[in-house]
Amino acid sequence: MLAWGYNEELLVQDFLKSAIACLDAAAKDWEIVFVDDCSTDRTASIVQALAEQDNRIKLVRHERNLNVGLACRTAVKHATKDILFWQTVDWSYDISQLRIFLELTRYFDVVQGIRPVPIRLLSYIPILRSIYRVKRRSDNVSKAVISLSNYYLLRILFGVHFHDFQNVTFYPTKLAQSLDMTGRTSFVNPEFLLKSFYTGASFVEVPIRFIPRQQGVAKGTRPRTVIRSAIDTFRNWLAWGALARIHGRNKNGTITRIAEPFSIDEAVLWLVIPLFRDFR
Repeated sequence: MLAWGYNEELLVQDFLKSAIACLDAAAKDWEIVFVDDCSTDRTASIVQALAEQDNRIKLVRHERNLNVGLACRTAVKHATKDILFWQTVDWSYDISQLRIFLELTRYFDVVQGIRPVPIRLLSYIPILRSIYRVKRRSDNVSKAVISLSNYYLLRILFGVHFHDFQNVTFYPTKLAQSLDMTGRTSFVNPEFLLKSFYTGASFVEVPIRFIPRQQGVAKGTRPRTVIRSAIDTFRNWLAWGALARIHGRNKNGTITRIAEPFSIDEAVLWLVIPLFRDFR
């Protein structure tokens, strides 16, 4: 599990305790790589204290604040286990079914979370579906609108039909570390998805619910941050995205989706998972 934070002393201890419990329940061999992005509060010292008690926690500290994109890339670089994924320090995503998501990596290269839509008759209409997404996409409506705007911008520019670009994603570590990453902002999350897709990776999308932040201050939707992310997105599209969309059609990956109206029931999935191999 990878994570990073800047001035998150209110959340980081509970985050690490939740992460340890979650990972212990799902796997025998695991690690947490936490990147402190040059915090000015007690974030780094709290993580260091817990790392001294449990050597499965690794603290990496930036000497200056480099932003979420480079923090993510640093975390990926320091991962050593076979599968990696990242979770936000405010525990924004429900990964209570972590074991199932890990099992799916046996049959698909990448497991991608998507925020589920409430089951309504009108939610099957694409535009209205997006409106329903607003309620469950972020902490409040304004942040949800920013999130959806970013989502459709990525769909239009890069032409890959993922149903979510900012969620929990499970990658083979070798694949993630082999990608030539250039994003410096929150664009790094979709960049990993897109470049993995362009290499021909197989994806399965699974419902992973968004959990509103309870403490601390979210920094991802500040005006300056949003503008920097938009500039980073267009810069990457001009540098490689447009050409990849045109010339990569013969080697693009595949996307399989577990339909949102169905909840992930562990007993059912243990029976269904082996069948995925036949569908690929």
